[in-house]
Amino acid sequence: MSYFMSLDGVVQAPGGREEDTDGGFAHGGWSMPYFDEKVMGEFIGEAIATTQALLFGRRTWQVMADAWPDRAGADPFADHMNAVPKYVASTTLTPDDMRWNTTLLPADDVFGAIGRLRDEDGGDLHIMGSSNLSRQLVSRDLVDEYRVMIEPITLGGGKRGFPDDGRARPLELMSTATTSTGVLVCTYRPAKQ
Repeated sequence: MSYFMSLDGVVQAPGGREEDTDGGFAHGGWSMPYFDEKVMGEFIGEAIATTQALLFGRRTWQVMADAWPDRAGADPFADHMNAVPKYVASTTLTPDDMRWNTTLLPADDVFGAIGRLRDEDGGDLHIMGSSNLSRQLVSRDLVDEYRVMIEPITLGGGKRGFPDDGRARPLELMSTATTSTGVLVCTYRPAKQ
């Protein structure tokens, strides 16, 4: 799971002003001033290099499916994003809506299907953003690694990346780096208990 996250835990609309205004969120694009191409670009590139498939919630999938196909041939990252299989969890999309090399997960067994995909041999099943789906995966212990870029800004409200269920989930820090813009680039895994 990968997130651009504010210091106060907000993961909503990091890339564009109108990307996601749910709840009156007025800080869309908040992450871009902090993007350090060298450190964060390498961090994201490392994750995508081991990605066998991408997983999305409906909204994030629609934003990505509208943006990435137009970037084909631009660079190896874009080509890999376009080439890998994608899976989307949605109760409103239909198989006829699928494009961008995407499979719709069965609405009556989303988490079972994700668990089976997760258990397949090969590379990683990677989820980018998709805060609602991500929170549900965390609550069901279906996340093996958290790749979080904690940015030096508080947003005062917005979508959160983790469930607010009162349950403690100890993590082990696997790696950390600091960017020239003050972003903490961290990889965590669930702690063995």
